[in-house]
Amino acid sequence: MNTATKLGSYVLGLAVVFGGALGVGKVVGPVGSPPAEDHAAMAAPVASAAHGDEHGVQPAENDTPGGLQVSENGYTFNPLTTTLKPDEPTDFRFAVTGPNGEPVTDYQVEHDKKLHLIVASRDLGTFRHVHPEMAPDGVWSVKLTLPSAGAYRVFADFAPTGGSALTLGADLVATGDYRPEALPEQSRTAKVDGYTVNLDGELTPGRSSKLTLKVSKDGEPVTDLQPYLGAYGHLVALRARDLAYLHVHPDGEPGDGKTEAGPEIVFYAEVPSTGDYRLFLDFQHEGKVRTADFTLGAGERPAIPEATPTPAPTSSGHADDGHGH
Repeated sequence: MNTATKLGSYVLGLAVVFGGALGVGKVVGPVGSPPAEDHAAMAAPVASAAHGDEHGVQPAENDTPGGLQVSENGYTFNPLTTTLKPDEPTDFRFAVTGPNGEPVTDYQVEHDKKLHLIVASRDLGTFRHVHPEMAPDGVWSVKLTLPSAGAYRVFADFAPTGGSALTLGADLVATGDYRPEALPEQSRTAKVDGYTVNLDGELTPGRSSKLTLKVSKDGEPVTDLQPYLGAYGHLVALRARDLAYLHVHPDGEPGDGKTEAGPEIVFYAEVPSTGDYRLFLDFQHEGKVRTADFTLGAGERPAIPEATPTPAPTSSGHADDGHGH
């Protein structure tokens, strides 16, 4: 059983600010040599309106959340692999093309990597944060194993040299019988591999919110967290209803003389709307990276109006509306 999918994403920096310049375009192709079964993943070249005219004029900025699109500011995420088999390691290949339609090969290093790849199932039960390798021709690849059949969303988080940071999204399918799970209940405590992570703070739509995550093991606070990708923790948030993407980085960094190596990791995040969010914290201790996950609501949910009672029928078969006959 397949499920319909929606798209969504957006990027966020320290003290998280949402938004970006968006330009809608088509998938650019072909790039590199896609596997035979993936030829359909590439389409026609991007229209010039997606990346400005011949004079380099860029599309107007707006505050649409990023990552809900495959293209933004003339950059396009081109998956060369679109279908995988569950529980089978597969080379996931893709390229990012720029405003000139050519594969991008020059990236800024952000948090020790040129590109971060996030993979999440549509029901938000599965999360992967991986780091592919780029070939000289601009084609990226990473060995990816998806645990079960279903619909997935893949996010490429990067900053091209000379450009602003972007997150682009595309869909990925693991073949087979898809049985989506319900969104996990809201919880402020996560347990993983003997570690307990507690979350303190609220998500307030339209306002920067402080989130504090405290790591302990066997009941004792962990005070020797190890740097992972230049920080003591990385937090990704996905809005449940459309998988809008938010990458939050912690306050401070290892070696700055003031940031302690645990047990607390502090983040500042701003979400754009009410609703449920899934939060995924990557942290490293004793040489291994672990992921703690939470479900957290933002703001008050809109009230659902009560249904108007249906008048009971009278003996004549007509609804009793209070008027006599």
